[in-house]
Amino acid sequence: MAEQLEFCRGGGCAAKLGPDILERVLSRLPRTKQDPALLVGFENSDDAAVYQLSPDLAFVQTLDFFPPMIDDPYLFGQVAAANAMSDIWAMGGRPVTALNIVCFPQGWDLNILGRMMQGGAEKVAEAGASLCGGHSISDVDIKYGLSVTGLINPKKILKNVGAKAGDRLLLTKPLGTGIVCTAGRVKAADPRSMDEVIDSMTTLNMGAAEVLSRYEVHACTDVTGFSLLGHLSEMLGKGGLGAVVHLGSVPCFYHVPEYVEDDFFITANGQRNRNHLGDRVVFRKAAFWQEELLFDPQTSGGLLAALPNETADMALADIRKLGLSGSLIGELTDHTDRILVME
Repeated sequence: MAEQLEFCRGGGCAAKLGPDILERVLSRLPRTKQDPALLVGFENSDDAAVYQLSPDLAFVQTLDFFPPMIDDPYLFGQVAAANAMSDIWAMGGRPVTALNIVCFPQGWDLNILGRMMQGGAEKVAEAGASLCGGHSISDVDIKYGLSVTGLINPKKILKNVGAKAGDRLLLTKPLGTGIVCTAGRVKAADPRSMDEVIDSMTTLNMGAAEVLSRYEVHACTDVTGFSLLGHLSEMLGKGGLGAVVHLGSVPCFYHVPEYVEDDFFITANGQRNRNHLGDRVVFRKAAFWQEELLFDPQTSGGLLAALPNETADMALADIRKLGLSGSLIGELTDHTDRILVME
């Protein structure tokens, strides 16, 4: 068998359960008295859990895995590992250990498994963390990811809530991984756009997180399966904040407009994201492809941070010095709990 992966019905973060399903399930879980050392749990759908060990030390814990969205096993392993570790950086921590999570068909070529795990191991090493083992099961489809533990100062945790009116929104990677990978599934993606997406998905959020650590950040998350608008909606919390997103400032990958408008390469999870947010998002003069871009589920997407207006431009300049396509895409308001998307 050739060293190539087979696509499932949905790969990467596009394979995740929709936010409406998770919301219904999580709301039914019993609310027991929590350990006071648990500083961050699942109450605000944050990126990872944080447990305090001492006044100056806490650990951050997360896991993420999914089916392939690209057919090269080595690159898929890199993407899956980069995506899993991203949650640690989104919280302001640094990954220190990782465990493999592998589902693999028993009768398949083990060279595919080896290349996939090699890609993941190299990204863990690039992050300065240690791969310590893992768990595997036989399955009809391939799935791969990591359980990751990181360390953090409990006084410097970045949560996905806490943003303030007047904050600027900084996005550190372009959007459109779901759309481009959908085109790639049917061999209709332009090589340039696929190369751009793979380069972005395999780029660690470590550098962007290091830049943000030098600035005051009121809220931070990474943009993954729930789309930019879904994760921004979580950032607004329940405190009456609103947001404005400027369409002309949102970066996207090559050929995304054509993939959507001409070929209708969109994802089912993008439609679930749209339905879940409903009338919380208001579009003004947005093209169809721009709407789909903002609902598109991202795999190993960038960080989305809310920073004070006074320092946002400096932070962006430092992000771009890393060669990242960062952009200030909007701001937070105190007028409404809705997201206004406009030119």
